[in-house]
Amino acid sequence: MVSIRQLLRYQLDFTTWATERMLTAAAGLTPEELSQDFKTSDKSVLGTLTHIYRAERIWLKRLREQKAEFRVEGDDTLAALQRDWPILRGGWADWGRDLGEDTPGTEITYSDLKGNPYTQPIWTIVLQVVNHSSHHRGQAVGFIRALGHTPPNVDLITFSRQRI
Repeated sequence: MVSIRQLLRYQLDFTTWATERMLTAAAGLTPEELSQDFKTSDKSVLGTLTHIYRAERIWLKRLREQKAEFRVEGDDTLAALQRDWPILRGGWADWGRDLGEDTPGTEITYSDLKGNPYTQPIWTIVLQVVNHSSHHRGQAVGFIRALGHTPPNVDLITFSRQRI
């Protein structure tokens, strides 16, 4: 039987794996392809990856009860993502490694970007982070395909098959 703690760690490992694949794919695009506007909320491959990174960063800060800004000067370049995202993923790995058996059910209180307060169990936040990242990676995969490139496979089942 898998514990909730193990499941959350597995989901975080999956997100790390998928992020690495997306960064590798993004590195193969030209600057023009990276910034091509697809008329979506985050506009481009780079904009979408930056959005994912920022969301993962702010959620980790919230879980650590630290103040965080969504946008940080200079975090919106591929070079910054390649440099900083592995550090952030390491922070998530450390956080997951320290996750106690009862911790997933612990409620935390945080404020959203508009200042609205919320209280939720930790397990719902981790699943939100993973789901949000998966959703937007899917958009970026579509953008890469539309640019005429073969996107990486970032499916959970592919990750699972590689781990078994």
